[in-house]
Amino acid sequence: MDYKKSNAPLNTVTRDMIKLSEDTGNVYETVCIIAKRANQIASEMKHDLEKKLQEFASLNDNLEEISENREQIEISRYYEKLPKPTLIAAQEYVDHKIMFRNPIKESKAME
Repeated sequence: MDYKKSNAPLNTVTRDMIKLSEDTGNVYETVCIIAKRANQIASEMKHDLEKKLQEFASLNDNLEEISENREQIEISRYYEKLPKPTLIAAQEYVDHKIMFRNPIKESKAME
């Protein structure tokens, strides 16, 4: 999933959790699914940001060099303007782009 091309809103959106939980039948399970996906997205975003900022790392940093590095500041601002991982995960859930399963429910259904 390319979170940079996500159509998730940039601001908080009020959602009807009862309507969202129709797939699972449980509000808490739905929240758990969205939270786990949000953690995955946050981890991916953090890894990408660290990889891009690693290019600017130098062994002998001083305060003047850090404050004058415009490229690094622009990259950081770009990532700050992206939608938050929870908003991206919620939008993915609404768009049915998240695959999930509950092994406990599956094992009970087989019995």
